[in-house]
Amino acid sequence: MEYMLHYAWQHRIFPLGKLHTEDGKEIEIISVGRHNSDAGPDFIGAQLKIGGMLWVGNVEIHLKSSDWYHHHHDTDAAYDNVILHVVSAVDCEVRTSKGQVIPQMQLGIPKYVTCNYEELLSSDRHPRCRSYLNLMPRLAITTWLSALYVERLEFRTEQLLERRKQCNLDWEHTSFVTIARNFGFGKNGDTFEQWAKTVSMSAINKHRDDLFQIEAVFFGQAGFLDDEFQKKRAPLSDYYYKLKAEYAYLSKKFDLQSINPSQWKFARMRPQGFPYMRIAQLAKLYHTGQVNLSRLIGAQTVEDVRNMFDVQVSDYWQSHYSFSDIEVQPGNRSLSTATKDLVIINSVVPLLFAYGRYKADERMCQKAIEMLEQLKPESNSIIETWREAGIECRSAAESQALLQLTTRYCEPKDCLHCRFGYEYIRHTPNYLEEKE
Repeated sequence: MEYMLHYAWQHRIFPLGKLHTEDGKEIEIISVGRHNSDAGPDFIGAQLKIGGMLWVGNVEIHLKSSDWYHHHHDTDAAYDNVILHVVSAVDCEVRTSKGQVIPQMQLGIPKYVTCNYEELLSSDRHPRCRSYLNLMPRLAITTWLSALYVERLEFRTEQLLERRKQCNLDWEHTSFVTIARNFGFGKNGDTFEQWAKTVSMSAINKHRDDLFQIEAVFFGQAGFLDDEFQKKRAPLSDYYYKLKAEYAYLSKKFDLQSINPSQWKFARMRPQGFPYMRIAQLAKLYHTGQVNLSRLIGAQTVEDVRNMFDVQVSDYWQSHYSFSDIEVQPGNRSLSTATKDLVIINSVVPLLFAYGRYKADERMCQKAIEMLEQLKPESNSIIETWREAGIECRSAAESQALLQLTTRYCEPKDCLHCRFGYEYIRHTPNYLEEKE
């Protein structure tokens, strides 16, 4: 339960009344210090008044005083600046490596705090704190959601910078891979990313003015121009065989290697969302140059970005959903507004934010956040669960915040570091309130 002592100290969850050292000196806490996740004392830079004298230094926390010696802090000079030892039980005196006695404070955690935390961990409902959410002021909820969607953007920035390394530090290729991944819309996201990384921008730039050749490379790299993979779809169209012949030439010219097509998923998917259609749309976007990093950076509004994703596929794909020779009724093959918004939320906004961080351009980062705040919230099972619990999203920024909250805090049961969890843990049960 040492982590609960850390939690109680960090959030000042102390028993009622004045605090004292074990030898009776009054303690006034000006600052609990900064929690240290690295080696060394648990809290750094604390400011305390002990017996009326101001001390600035570090705080170490253990279950028992003797743990000081079990962890060999008495021989480690890194702990010589500890000004207070906080413990559940004092069972001995503690000294620094220089032999100086360190003041100790016995900290008792209120029983209801421990009970509240155990309730959270044992609950099988999501969110676990739902019974208390309606009691929280909207300002507290909004403040935490604001921090969460920035946290999510920071997390995605780390992912994008790592992706950039895999793209040979090429931001243009990184943006292509990031957007392509989102065209998989969850089910094929990983496969789209793997596919996009095999597409050599420098190679196909030489054929950018020819949509047919771009489609040959795109479909070939996806493994879709493979007779064995396509045998269930026979008879195949003439267009398939023309693409196959063109890819055979281009793959030798640029030494291209396709991915394994068995990775693509088609089950329980509308034809409009088939990987064939999404790749055809990406090929047309790439051919026209409608979407690239410089244009995205220059966009001023959400509508500007939506317009960039207005795309009509090539003639063949106007009447086909696969390479089967069977034609279908021509229809709208463009991206819907809802689909465009998902691409903006999950690709464009993270790209702008990450590039802004890379360039130290806070205006670009702020523009990314403002776009997120202007878009409607996403609609999925996670957001619906939070709505049922009493938290209604007002923008995509807030729905992204709830996704971050669910994956980063709720699923790993990290309630101690969640502000909702904090409010739940520290709230006084009704029976204690009535008693007081």
